[in-house]
Amino acid sequence: MRNTTRYPVDGANSLWHVYKTVPFWKVVKNFIVIQLARYTPFLGMKNWLYKTFLGLKVGEQTSFALMVMLDVMFPEKISVGRNTVIGYNTTILAHEYLIKEYRLGPVVIGSEVMIGANSTILPGVTIGDGAIVSAGTLVHKDVPAGAFVGGNPMQMIYSKEEMAKRWENDSIYGKIK
Repeated sequence: MRNTTRYPVDGANSLWHVYKTVPFWKVVKNFIVIQLARYTPFLGMKNWLYKTFLGLKVGEQTSFALMVMLDVMFPEKISVGRNTVIGYNTTILAHEYLIKEYRLGPVVIGSEVMIGANSTILPGVTIGDGAIVSAGTLVHKDVPAGAFVGGNPMQMIYSKEEMAKRWENDSIYGKIK
């Protein structure tokens, strides 16, 4: 199970209880900030918006590509290390509203991580330093540092050791230790 906290609900599905779990005006503010950042071509401005208005922890030189969609309800539960790339149209969730419960969990993305376009990261997931997530991946469990993962459902493609072996003679990535 991912690192989430479960909250049961009575009666209607948990989405009907949404404004009991998060203030309406917080969602409105977050939505506006996220939509501005999604279309902003200035990486530094995106990071500033995320840190200043959403409470994200964002490392230096991290890049959020165009159309990245952050969790509107609980963006403060997301942290991203330094020099990481979050690919086009990626969705990062820190909540999930289900029929009989809702769940909240932190999303921790390490440093020097590459997340491919159109990926979805579910709540309670940690992606280790130096990991690579292939485009279109559903990240439903933790990703070890240095690993290369992909698919739906996500599977390990190469471990850190296998990646080091593949890159040992590469003129760019072979220099990474």
